[in-house]
Amino acid sequence: MSEPPLTDGPKGWQVVAATFLSTFTVFGVAYSFGAFFAPMAEEFDTKRSATAFFFAVTTFLYFLLGVFSGRIADRIGPRRVMLAGAVAMSIGLALTSQVQSIWVGYLTYGIGVGIGVACAYVPMVATVGGWFERKRTTALGVAVAGIGVGTLVVSPTAEWLVDRYGWRDTYLMYAVAVAVLLSIASFGAHRPPPQPGGDITDPPALSETIGRSRPFWTLYAASIFMTMALFVPFVFMSDYMTERSVDGSSGLIVGIIGLSSVAGRLGLGALAAKVEVITIYIASFFVLGSSFLIWMVAGDSYALLVVFAVVLGVAYGGFIALSPAVAAQIFGTIGLGGVLGALYTAAGIGGLIGPPLMGALIDGAGYQTTIAASLACGLVAAMILLPLRSLRA
Repeated sequence: MSEPPLTDGPKGWQVVAATFLSTFTVFGVAYSFGAFFAPMAEEFDTKRSATAFFFAVTTFLYFLLGVFSGRIADRIGPRRVMLAGAVAMSIGLALTSQVQSIWVGYLTYGIGVGIGVACAYVPMVATVGGWFERKRTTALGVAVAGIGVGTLVVSPTAEWLVDRYGWRDTYLMYAVAVAVLLSIASFGAHRPPPQPGGDITDPPALSETIGRSRPFWTLYAASIFMTMALFVPFVFMSDYMTERSVDGSSGLIVGIIGLSSVAGRLGLGALAAKVEVITIYIASFFVLGSSFLIWMVAGDSYALLVVFAVVLGVAYGGFIALSPAVAAQIFGTIGLGGVLGALYTAAGIGGLIGPPLMGALIDGAGYQTTIAASLACGLVAAMILLPLRSLRA
């Protein structure tokens, strides 16, 4: 009986399913923070910028730590890395439910969720890349669709749970759910097969891979500006709708971003396999930045906010799904976990700067100025990427 092919086979799709579940879990938790924003700000008596820093420090840590988790997973495999993340995230959420100061929460939530996302995202996405060749963009699109589905399911659920049980008990429920779901996902976390021309246990030094690579730093700069804008609706949509007296669920708006991102991940991922991944990637940045024009004119219209969520979500799905494929095309798949981890630190910087800065702008100048600033950041990010057109395959 002949052996099935190592790549593009059933075992690879097991890894895709495990990645879907892991990203569903960790990003569902992280991106539902908007439901906790108002009650935490009220209890701790903090301004928007200080409360947003709760989300910002977490985002910074999970993208910063991704450079280490990806590199470690390249050497020891993704399963043990994911299980370590499950323990850290569950403990962090449980401790957060007991904090009496928001400054302590920065540590418990930031470190716990930061480690959890870093261990469940970068290593698993890189692992999917190593299991596929012909169907890589499609597989990556399905795998990271878990982020969108998690946002769709968990954000409205979190809004309901916080209203009914309070934010502290909701975080305790999160702690249990994370432990269970990531443990299940770990069963499908198979390390990728050896690639021709390289030893998977001895990936090249990261400095040798990126060095003075202009494409790497182009991607890096663009990601900083894009994520400064991207996280604004996740953090502030609930507060915006309260201030403007918009009738409707803010959790559902964030959920729609997640649902639309699934379409973006699957549709644009499949399209990139036929057209050109870098071209579609740049287009995703332009659409994501331009979507803030819709928010600018939405006012108190819930329908227009839904349109904004759909457009931003589709483009966001392309951004997330195609980033690993673009990196694989430019740098190859050997040591891809380390490369993605290094690249994702840019999103951490954007996530660290963006929410507190935008919160301060809201406090000082209002939402229109803040949305305009987000629009500018998104379009600058797209312009930075334009030189990558010369790298089209």
